[in-house]
Formats: sequence, C-alpha cells, structure tokens
Amino acid sequence: MFRQSLTVLKKLRHLSFQSRSPWRCRSTSAPEKALQYQVGQNIHGFTVTEVTAVPDLFLTAVKLTHDVTGAQYLHAARDDSNNLFSVQFRTTPMDSTGVPHILEHTVLCGSQRFPCRDPFFKMLNRSLSTFMNAFTASDYTMYPFSTQNGKDFQNLLSVYLDAVFFPCLRELDFWQEGWRLEHDNPTDPDSPLVFKGVVFNEMKGAFSDNERIYAQRLQNKLLPDHTYSVVSGGEPLAIPDLTWNQLREFHATHYHPSNARFFTYGDLPLEQHLKQIQEEALSKFERTEPNTAVPPQRQWVKPREDHVTCSPDSMAPDPTKQNTLCISYLLGDITDTFEAFTLSLLSSLMVSGPNSPFYKALIEPKIGTDFSSVVGYDGSTRHATFSVGLQGMAEQDFDTVKQIISQTIDDIITSGFEEERIEALLHKIEIQMKHQSTSFGLALASYIASCWNHDGDPVDLLKISENVSRFRQCLKDNPRYLQDKVQHYFKDNTHRLTLSMSPDEKYLVRQAEEEQQKLQQKIQSLTDGDHRDIYEKGLQLLEAQSTTQDASCLPALKVSDIQPTIQYTPVQMGSAGGVPVQYCEQPTNGMVYFRAMSNINSLPEDLKIYVPLFCSVITKLGCGEMDYRQQAQRMELKTGGMSVSPQILPDTSDLDLYEQGVLFTSSCLERNLPDMFQLWSDIFNSPHFDDEERLRVLVMMSAQELSNGISYSGHMYAMTRAARSLTPTADLQETFGGMDQVKFMKRIAETEDLTTVLRKLPRIKRHLFNPEYMRCAVNATPQKMTDVAAEMERFMGNIASNRKERKPVRPHIVERSLDPSGSVECRKLVSEPHFQPCQMKTYFQMPFPINFVSECVRTVPFTHEDYASLCILARMMTAKFLHGEIREKGGAYGGGARMGGGGLFSFYSYRDPNSTQTLTAFRNGVEWAKAGKFTQQDIDEAKLSIFSAVDAPVAPSDKALSRFLSGITDDLKQRHRERLFAVTEKDLIDVAGRYLGIGQRTCGVAILGPENESIKKDPSWVIK
Repeated sequence: MFRQSLTVLKKLRHLSFQSRSPWRCRSTSAPEKALQYQVGQNIHGFTVTEVTAVPDLFLTAVKLTHDVTGAQYLHAARDDSNNLFSVQFRTTPMDSTGVPHILEHTVLCGSQRFPCRDPFFKMLNRSLSTFMNAFTASDYTMYPFSTQNGKDFQNLLSVYLDAVFFPCLRELDFWQEGWRLEHDNPTDPDSPLVFKGVVFNEMKGAFSDNERIYAQRLQNKLLPDHTYSVVSGGEPLAIPDLTWNQLREFHATHYHPSNARFFTYGDLPLEQHLKQIQEEALSKFERTEPNTAVPPQRQWVKPREDHVTCSPDSMAPDPTKQNTLCISYLLGDITDTFEAFTLSLLSSLMVSGPNSPFYKALIEPKIGTDFSSVVGYDGSTRHATFSVGLQGMAEQDFDTVKQIISQTIDDIITSGFEEERIEALLHKIEIQMKHQSTSFGLALASYIASCWNHDGDPVDLLKISENVSRFRQCLKDNPRYLQDKVQHYFKDNTHRLTLSMSPDEKYLVRQAEEEQQKLQQKIQSLTDGDHRDIYEKGLQLLEAQSTTQDASCLPALKVSDIQPTIQYTPVQMGSAGGVPVQYCEQPTNGMVYFRAMSNINSLPEDLKIYVPLFCSVITKLGCGEMDYRQQAQRMELKTGGMSVSPQILPDTSDLDLYEQGVLFTSSCLERNLPDMFQLWSDIFNSPHFDDEERLRVLVMMSAQELSNGISYSGHMYAMTRAARSLTPTADLQETFGGMDQVKFMKRIAETEDLTTVLRKLPRIKRHLFNPEYMRCAVNATPQKMTDVAAEMERFMGNIASNRKERKPVRPHIVERSLDPSGSVECRKLVSEPHFQPCQMKTYFQMPFPINFVSECVRTVPFTHEDYASLCILARMMTAKFLHGEIREKGGAYGGGARMGGGGLFSFYSYRDPNSTQTLTAFRNGVEWAKAGKFTQQDIDEAKLSIFSAVDAPVAPSDKALSRFLSGITDDLKQRHRERLFAVTEKDLIDVAGRYLGIGQRTCGVAILGPENESIKKDPSWVIK
C-alpha cells in the first residue's frame, strides 16, 4: 500500500458509525474503564481536561493536554481490537511548492532512532498493521496507523513518533521524494538533464485529472486570502522552486508538539500510549507558539466569476460538451459544530438523489452529464463551502445553468422540503450509527480532523443523537428553519464564485512547453561546477538506492506472533422457496444484511456487454406502482441502500472455470425487513422499462463517471486489460469493467435513440431475475433469524412467477457443491473449451503526462499448492526489488506485484514517468527472485505483510461472504494459511522460474499513457 496524499479538497462526508465491537469480550469494557478518569488527573505529563461518555458510538472520549508543550490529545476508548493512532499537524503553506506534501514523504525516509532508508515502507513488511499511511490535506498533515496486535502498536508508535519529530531529512531523500535535476540516464553525463522526483511525478499525474484540476482551482479562487489559495500538494512547475533548507525550516515550524493533535482509539490502555509518547518524544520539547492558524476569509462584497482550462477528454460521453460550471458559496466556520451539522443535512436535501431540487432542475433537463466534480457541502476548510453545477455541458448553456441555480434557490425558499425527505435523511443517519465498519477508528480520525485542526471541539462532533434532537426541535420551533438558512447562506450571500472550465486542445502541449521552459531556466543558471555536482549527486543517489539497507534497527514482529489457526465462522444452510440460503448469525446491532447471487449462464452473448449498465440502472427506474422518485424515497426511508452489481468469480481450483452473475445487495434495520423485501419483489416483478428520458440521464452519468475514473485508477484498467487474454475470467472482467466497458458506455451515451437499448433491458431481466438460478445469504442477529427466514419464504413466493428453466447459452456448465457437507447449495460454473491463453500487448494513448503500466502472467488457482508461494513472492518482490526500481529510481508514485485469486500474477506501476523501462524492471524482478537474492528475513517480512491482509478484521455484515460468493470455506482458508507458513526459500526460487521465467509464462501487457513513438513503431503492440 502506498502513501496517498489527500491534497484534494474534500473531507470525509459520510461516516459509517460502528457500535459495540463483537470481537473482544471483557469483564470491564474499555469505555467503562475510561469513565474512571477524573478531570485534573495527571497521567505521564498529560492532564485530563474532559471525560465524556458517547453512548451513540459506545465509546468514552477522554481529552487531555500535554503540560509542557500544550499538545492536544483525544482518546476514544472502545471495545474494538483494531486500535488506531494518529498524529496531525496544522500545516499552512503560503506557496505552491508542495512543501507539506514533500515533507510528508521525506519524514518517513528515516529518523534518528531508525536511520535506515524508508522505514515506513519497511514497516509495512515488519508488522501486522491493518492500515499505515500518511495524508496531506489543504491545511493539515496526518500520520495514522492501526493494528490488532498490542506489541505491534507499540512498535509502530515508536517508528511514527521518531519519524515525525526526529526525522533525518537527508538531502538525498529530498531529491528522491521531492524533485531533482538529474541526467535522464544517471550514469551518462551526456544524456539530457530532466526533472525527476516522486512527488513531482505524482502531482503531474494528479493534475492530469480534470476533476482534480477543477476542485483545486475552485478552492484556490473561492478562498484566496491565505493558505487555501495555494496547492498544498504542489503545483508541478512550482515544486522545483522548493529548496532543501526551506523544507527543513517548514518542519521546524510546523512539526512541533505545540502544533500537534494526537488521537488514539480502541481497547488498549490509554496510560501505555501516554507513557510511550511522553518518554520517546514529548519529554524532549518545550512549548512554542507556532503561528499556523488560518485567519477567517474576508467576505466579498459582491460575487465573482472566473474561468480555467483543462485537457480534452478522449473518453468524454459527448466530445462537443466538455465544459464545467458551478457556483460555490462560502458558508460558516466549521467549528460551530451544530451549524455545520445542519448545513451538511441541508446540502443533502438540496443535491442528493432524484428527489432533490437541484437534481430535478439541473440533471433531468440533460443540459450536462452529471453534477460538477465538486458538489454539495465541504467542511474540509476553516469555512465550509457549498457548490452546485454541471459537467459535460456546452459552453452556450453557461447562462442557462446560472439562471437555473438562482431559480432553484428561490423555489426552495418558497416551498421548502417535504417532511418525508427529511425523515429519509435522518433514517440514513440512524443506519450509519448502527452499521459496523472494520476501520471505524480511521474514519473517526478523518471525521474530526478538520474541525479539531481549527480548534473546534472534536467531542461535540460525536454527539450525533443530540444534534438530531436539536435539529428536530429547530424544525418544530420554526417550520421555515431550513428555508431561512437557504435565504441567508445562498440567496443573500455575496461571497460566491461562479467558476467555469473548458477544454483546450493545446493544454497538454502548453504544459509540456512550460515544463521545458522551467527546465531550461534551471539549466541556464548552472555553472560547470553545478553540472559536475548534479552528475556526482545523481550517482550518489543511485548508489544509495542500490545499496541493501540494514533494517535491523527497526522493531519487528516475528512469524511466530501470527496465530496458527483462523477463527471459524459457523453458518447454517437452508432454503426458501427452493432457493438455497446461507444464514450467518452475527452481532449486527439490529441490522439485517441480504445478498443474492444469480448466474447469467442463460443470457445470450449479445446482451453480456449490457449487464453492467443494467445493474447500474435497475434500482433507479421505478418499480411496481412507484415511479423512480417514489422508489428512491422508499429506499431511503426503509433501507440502508439497494444495489445490483456484475460478478465474475473464478473457480478456486481451475483457471478455466468461473461463475458469472449479478449480486443483489441490501441492508435495513430489523423493523424494516418486510419493506426491504417488498422493494426487491417490486424490482423483480415489475421494473419500469418505459422511460427513455430517465435512462438517458442515468447513461450519461454512468459514462461520465467511468471516463473520470481512468486517470485515478489507470493501474487497475491496465491490469484488467493485460489479463484479458490469459483466462476466461479475466476476459469477461475486461468486458464488464475494463476499457472495453468504458468505450461501450461512451458509444451508448453518444447514441441519439436509446429505444434499442431500452428494449434489451427486459430481455436481460428475464435471465437475471430468475429464482431458478439464485442463491442467497443473510447476516443478522440470532434473535432475528426466524423472522428473516419467514420473510425470505414470503419473498421467494412473491417472485416465483419469474422462475423458468432456461437452457444455458453454452452447454459447458459444471455444477459444483459449495457446502462441504454435501449438497444443499451449488454454484454453476462455466468453462470455455475454445479459450486459448495467448500473449497480447496493448497500448492506450491517453491525455496524461504519466503512465500506468501492467504485465500479467497466468499461474495457478487458489487451492494449488504453489499459490501461497506466489503470494509471498509478490509481496517480497514488491518490497525488496520493485519498490526501489520503480519508485525510488524510476520516480513513479507506486509500483509492485500482486497475486490474484483468479490465478494471475500481476505487475503494475502507478503515475509512472516511464513505460517500457518499467517493463524491464518487472523482468529484472523475476531474475532477482530466480537468483535467490533475498534472505530468510525478507521471506519472514513478506509473510507478515501477507498475514496483515489475510487477518484483517471482517465486519459482522461480511462474515462468511467469501464462502457464499467464491466457495472459500474456513477449511480452505486454514489450508491456505498453513501453506503460507510453510513457504521456503526453495519454493520461491522454484515458482519464480517455473511460472514467471521467460519461456515459461503466458503473459499480457498493457500501458495507458501519453504518446509514445517507440511503441507505435513496434508491430508487437496493439494500439488503441
């Protein structure tokens, strides 16, 4: 997992709240113990300032202040074994050199106690962490980790504390992570000088995303007076203006305990955390008064307008409509927590779902493809903002959109909101509080970060029920409460910005020219001595990157610290109306989770490509006696969401077998169980397929979303395409979710008459909504299972008319029992007798200045004895070879290898300045492994890294899910676990040569990236 920088503007908007964790039972719970702390009590240099029970979230919040430095501390005591630590600093840059972002990278490259290069990445392989990362936001930098192991927590805490407070900040690390001038070939002084650096390339990649460009410019121009006017992540052409000394000065000012906010969460004792933080870090500091506060933004006396440009999008649904316009409003201070809560709810009422006024006014007239990339409430800056507008529109419609937004605000002030819509929104909050997530500590840290960063009260944010009650009272006292807010914050607000964005055909060319100009300016100022220095430092950096580091200074768990056996999850197999059902009793806190899998073996081949579109629209077209608006309202009032998604599930023992189908997923409060199944009955029995205008809206939104996602998830698209020629499973995955699907949806969006598409939907429905091909799974509390079974029987009776025996399109169907006891449930697996794995190299020319590269190799399925060795090999190769070659030397943001359950060994790189050179690094990685250039310590670290993923906590809603979907029982998991433990050096060398060596492998390659003449001239590449 690679460090991810959140320089994007948005804060976490929706937090899935987790109630009491089922994972650990104690005689005295962690929240009860924490309630015993007294205000004024001193613990290891910290003084308790507040102790608050938060029954909504089953936790106790303890606030403390460090006596000497004034560092703030919040502990959330909760019976959850997935303990989290984070420390955040208010970082407020005043230029766009990316200093906080580059600092975030550089502090993790070695510290006083742990001087080895890159201890952060090394600890990924020396711990059982469930999360490790670092984030740069617009005005703070956060360093979080989580783990279920107490010893691991202390190890990681030592590394994190030393990294942020006592980093080495070596010049070599600054060059590697930030930017440097270096010869294109560092060993050849005659090769041209170029800009290199991880963050430099990362931000070039980030600003190849038009949504990111728009969001960044909107913040810069709406909040122009202070730190929000600059790019905290770094403007690519401003990054080379940052010096190493400026980086060190920024650290000295901002990374001080007096500017720090510590947060811990979970069931580990607070005293141990405080003792370790005091002894290893804070005891070495005195108080300072860092001037990092963000002043209030001055209110404008009149609205402003501005315009920016971006690169044309070759995948846009309509090439003639690639403009964006939105109006953004400055709201109140986010430290007023109840006002922020109210405005967040108001925003949802205004823009969320087909019943919202702005959806009706902006989306349904089909002026654009979707809302602008920044939409709704954003509380990530000191003053919250609200934005609304459109993307995928024509320039001549700018004035129309402005008028619509103004008129819609007037209409809201006049008419307000329906009471049922408000109740649906409050029901959503109730669902969020009931639902249990496995990463609640991390979500909580992110949720409170912005408010706390500006000295707001983080505990106030957690009092959800109090805010809901107060909100209800405000509505009761003043029926026009929300309309008055709209009048104040929108109608009468002169601090609003109208920002438009249009594509410029010369955008990328101009960017490249500006980079060349910047490069030449730097080069022209160099003396002969500077040239020699650059060459020598380039060699010095290359030597450091190529030297095996002694990581013995770092703490580490041992393989013996890993539990040898898994905890088994009991399930009961039954049936309802002849349909197999898996019942899993779990402490779901009053929620019911329902899933149904229906295979599509009888679906005609010509309809396959339409399955993802069908899945995305089927719950949004209306059903029964409800139109789509009424359906959406009913779903919000009675469920936690209903979705349908394509599924291609590889067999666990045969690479040429797979299950194809769709997955129905929903959840609800126990009291709403009959309503949820009634909604599914209406969708199964009488979906509406007669509204072409509604379908067009959904098609345009879906096509726009797919187009926007390529620049962010390019490595996933590259891996999917590289794999397509290797297994039948991967071939269908490319059809359902790869570049083929993106291009297909673009064609559909460009189609003037959607009648033919509309006619295909009922044909698909007849094959997908057939109980004959279904199996179901339910997770609920033991007390509710009897009711669930009765409702399941009723549901199956209601949809029985859809049952019809249909012959598979191809006769090659294999029935396989999923239940190890024998026979209740079976999966119908498909074989492709005519499929022949073959080599294929595909290149997609994209409007990016960076590449996404992948090479995939066909190997073995999950139950094969070599699968575990390939898993370990992928992790070890990533950490010990590919990371250094692709990121450190190559300058890509990320890269590595992974072993997938479908039997594919995949290499990848992300935001990579190189393309074919990276393919060479992949091959060199195989040679490195075949030569056995690794140690037993390397193997053990790879095992730790694998087990941190294997043993990641599973929420009650998802228990036994892999058994239901893929047939991976607990017995299969245990056998896989034992094989992982047993992997040896000989096994790794053997599988590297046998499956990955030249001449031994069937591989596919894909690159998404900028124009590449050498690839175009190579006839072995398929150019797309």
